[in-house]
Amino acid sequence: LHPTNYMLLSILLLLVGNLQGAKAETLPHPAGCPRRAFCGCGASIEVFGRSVRELWLAANWFRFPRAAPAPGMVAVRRHHVMVLRAPTARGWQVFDANSGRGQTRVHERSLAGFTIVNPRGAGI
Repeated sequence: LHPTNYMLLSILLLLVGNLQGAKAETLPHPAGCPRRAFCGCGASIEVFGRSVRELWLAANWFRFPRAAPAPGMVAVRRHHVMVLRAPTARGWQVFDANSGRGQTRVHERSLAGFTIVNPRGAGI
């Protein structure tokens, strides 16, 4: 999509998200992922539909090209990654494997301190 279309889509999703409210949802542990330190594994399953071993290490997500926040992009910082789903009034609804206490959640998060990358661009 063209960047203008991403902006329009983000605005539409923001409006829909505000009408529905941002609810936190706990999901099952991602199949095939280790019990500890599994955010990269879970994100690879969410993005690519399978576990990509090279992406288990959060730092390896920095190899993808930088991008603007949009659904399907990935937020990465040292030791953690999460997949963007939809903008909300206060941040983004994200798929967040290993979001705390070994849980996988879809919940609202701020992107402060994260770098946004495009996992469909050249990288791994």
